[in-house]
Amino acid sequence: MRELCDSLAAGILKICEANNTKIACAESLTGGLLADAFVRIPGASNVLLGSAVTYGINAKASILHVDKALLDREGAVHPEVARQMAVYSQPEYGDRIIGLSTTGVAGPGPDGDKPAGLVYVGLRIPASLTPDHAEVLKAVELHLDGMREEVRRLTVFHVLQNLSLFTASFK
Repeated sequence: MRELCDSLAAGILKICEANNTKIACAESLTGGLLADAFVRIPGASNVLLGSAVTYGINAKASILHVDKALLDREGAVHPEVARQMAVYSQPEYGDRIIGLSTTGVAGPGPDGDKPAGLVYVGLRIPASLTPDHAEVLKAVELHLDGMREEVRRLTVFHVLQNLSLFTASFK
């Protein structure tokens, strides 16, 4: 899995650098693993702006400015939380910054009524980077199996896989 993630990350970084595009992340259940997937690749600093690890609800609200009422009502494991995290991951809402986010339940057990393995990954692509010049803002729902570390690693893989499908359109 690591080799596949390294390959995906390297391809994404190469394409983003060639297209003067940056990446910013906001992570919860991955706790820095998404940033690590990029940082393992030499030259990542040319593209990766950084990653905010906001594990707790209050951190999501105070650091990322995710809607506190949404967090109080739905909790952190919700598609709109993932979307907002992706938007607010970007320090400068620039027109060439891709926002990525992860939130979910890694396990070993459920979090309230949210089962282990329920994950939302957020993706924000600015309009300037899309073929139809329309912003992409989505949350992808995942239902992952495995122990805690496997859920976290699979989440990173899915983020990289989703992003690589998009960056392929840059070519």
